[in-house]
Amino acid sequence: MRLLRRSLLAVAAALPLAGLPALVQAEGYPNKPIRVIVPFAPGGASDFVARILAPRLQAELGQTILIDNRAGAAGNIGMEAAASAAPDGYTAFLGNVGTLAINPAIFGANQKVSAADLMPVTLVANAPDVMVANPNVPSKTVAEFVEHARKTPGMSFASPGSGSLNRLEMELFRQEAKLDMTHVPYKGGAGPALVDIVGGHVPVGFVPVPAAMPLIKGGRLKPVAVASARRLSSLPDVPTLVESGFPQVVGGSWQAVMFPLHTPEPVIEKWHAALLKVLAREDVKADLLKGGVETATSASPKELAAFIQQEARRWGAVAKSSNATAD
Repeated sequence: MRLLRRSLLAVAAALPLAGLPALVQAEGYPNKPIRVIVPFAPGGASDFVARILAPRLQAELGQTILIDNRAGAAGNIGMEAAASAAPDGYTAFLGNVGTLAINPAIFGANQKVSAADLMPVTLVANAPDVMVANPNVPSKTVAEFVEHARKTPGMSFASPGSGSLNRLEMELFRQEAKLDMTHVPYKGGAGPALVDIVGGHVPVGFVPVPAAMPLIKGGRLKPVAVASARRLSSLPDVPTLVESGFPQVVGGSWQAVMFPLHTPEPVIEKWHAALLKVLAREDVKADLLKGGVETATSASPKELAAFIQQEARRWGAVAKSSNATAD
């Protein structure tokens, strides 16, 4: 009996120390460079966002931020590398709507990791998309475009691929507006699709705002509407699909910072606070806006987790109904 009591006392004394390693790590964190895995090639939207945020985070956290581009398999290669990294706070992941919400639906059984294998921190940015049409398409408003499309059953639309966000945005709009349209997939990002819309080979498509802006300004593309919750400062005269009667058609390539599962909570909290501080800076907002990207944040990691689940359900349903697949 005395031995049992002594054992219980020892266990009780040890309990307050159970969380000590994580606490010690958080108090001295960070004490070496931090790697941020970007699952796409240099020069893309994710890489652009990472390189805007990195020097500001370095100043805030007091350690070097290293960008590690791991492109391939629509972002899955980089995501798998992040999920398998040590959960010590020294490997972060910059995911986006594709890697965290769309890929599980289009890769199916071939999807090895998901958002559930990572710990959320916060949204950091959103790159809205705009529906553009060839100038010869006879419509100036969303309502006029819908009327024209209904009179032209089978009208084609361009996208960067079967399972791309741009394709799913148009599918969602097509379903909401009850339009009969034909998908024409391209490879190589938005560029090839834009070339054919400008050339009149395909009349319409959703594309990233930065890619479309020079062509819009040059009068070679007609902006129809933006897939965002509110009008964009870069296209203030272009209506949103929400205000045009299609409240579900809110898209854009949002991006979020994640960490490997089981990363200590104090580290997650430190990154959340640091990112919100950096993203509140006017110079950061201005630098991101130059690339057509808006800042976005999550009030808490829990809020981001709920958002990702909601987005996965939404885009997963659209992918299933449109038979979208990985290219």
